Amino acid sequence: MKTTPKHDERIANITFASVYPHYVTKVEKKGRTKGELHQIIEWLTGFDNQMLNNLIDQKVTFETFFKEANLNPNAHLITGVICGYRIEEIETPLTKQVRYLDKLVDELAKGRKMEKILR
Repeated sequence: MKTTPKHDERIANITFASVYPHYVTKVEKKGRTKGELHQIIEWLTGFDNQMLNNLIDQKVTFETFFKEANLNPNAHLITGVICGYRIEEIETPLTKQVRYLDKLVDELAKGRKMEKILR
């Protein structure tokens, strides 16, 4: 998937803190926990609870969030469709990383077993 520079800039400038409450609401509404959400975020990014809370408090953008992350070497195994886009076809690295996170949150909310989510 090719994205436009405007689309890439919009994704880069979204703050993680503005999206995080939506992730929490989505998983809790489906009977999952905030702890499980933090577990998948830590698996993908390497951020523990303290670092994650610091990034939320600092209101970092997704660009900064993923620059500071140590992306899991198995992140490339996250495939499928999210928000109408096939993840493995996304060419822009930051957009792909954001969609990785979206896909993990979606799988958690859909009740997928944690060992399957954490490839």
